[in-house]
Amino acid sequence: MILAKELLKNLKKNKIYFYTGVPDSILKNLSKEFDGLNKNKHIIAPNEGSAVSIAMGYYLSTKKIGCVYLQNSGLGNAMNPLISIAHNKIYSIPMLLLIGWRGSPRVQDEPQHKVKGAITKDLLKLINIKYCSLRNKKDFKKIDKIVQFSLKKRKPVACLIEKNTFFSSCNIKNKISNERLLKREEVINNLLQNIKNNTNIISTTGFTSRELMQIRQINKYSKGNDFYMVGGMGHSTMVTLGTSLFTNNQTICLDGDGSVLMHLGSLNTAGLHAKKNFKHILLNNNSHESVGGQITNAKTIDFEKLTKSLNYKKFFIVKNKKELNKKMKNFIKSNGPSFLEVKIKNSSMSNLIRPKPGGLKKIIKNFMRKV
Repeated sequence: MILAKELLKNLKKNKIYFYTGVPDSILKNLSKEFDGLNKNKHIIAPNEGSAVSIAMGYYLSTKKIGCVYLQNSGLGNAMNPLISIAHNKIYSIPMLLLIGWRGSPRVQDEPQHKVKGAITKDLLKLINIKYCSLRNKKDFKKIDKIVQFSLKKRKPVACLIEKNTFFSSCNIKNKISNERLLKREEVINNLLQNIKNNTNIISTTGFTSRELMQIRQINKYSKGNDFYMVGGMGHSTMVTLGTSLFTNNQTICLDGDGSVLMHLGSLNTAGLHAKKNFKHILLNNNSHESVGGQITNAKTIDFEKLTKSLNYKKFFIVKNKKELNKKMKNFIKSNGPSFLEVKIKNSSMSNLIRPKPGGLKKIIKNFMRKV
């Protein structure tokens, strides 16, 4: 394993002083080091394409190479600016991509990670991005060479990093941690107690889907019909919209702040096209909790003004346990599209389960049978 600050030291040695990206669990210990930097030297982007674009702007104004960090599942979001702007046949803009390699063939991982992990190298080759792998301190020499190549040829380059490569002694401090706020599990429990039998729930990736699955199993809740977004961060709003348009059953998107911010324009499409059966719950803990607790800055957004300006008909907000049950019932009874924001703690249930191998096909079959 590599001490994360040693990589940061190596990057600075290569005159890389600016970092932007989307948090990833593989890179979370490195993210802690970035969080300690001046705010003008580190920006958490809403999605990977935006991070690549920020790094391009950095190069345009400074002639210096920037570092973009992301997980390989987000490489698709980054493809457009990498190919249509930064590519050496277009504007030829150098940058270093640090890619958390989920689903690496050397590592046991979840089905959705294995699919992307198996083709990650092929995708980089396809778009003509030279890459190396980082597994120990000796590989810093590879980074030195690839950064120099990027600068000389004015091309994006990449470094693939597998699970458990980094460790760190830093701690991420989430400023909205508040004992009076609800836990995610309390909100999910209340939701499952109040919904009708035929309600569809589509939950965002990460801890939200895993807690929904675990709470349903522990408490043997039978009301409702779940579809767990085990991947595809940021797309739960649109999956919910597409489902709700072709069923009369109430259809609820159980979302997180990092997910909402990743593709914020989806709220506009939902507000314009959703029927009254469309409901949207935002579990807002101001963090990318599933990948390390990095700040999203969602606490600065007035979601009431935002969603109403985007044609959501009703808005509800829950800030404490006292308000939860009454407002949840009113939200469920309302004619949508409706939006419920719940301020929650940055905490999760212990020993969270995942779908069993082969279980995803069963989940979609069951969901489609009841939708």
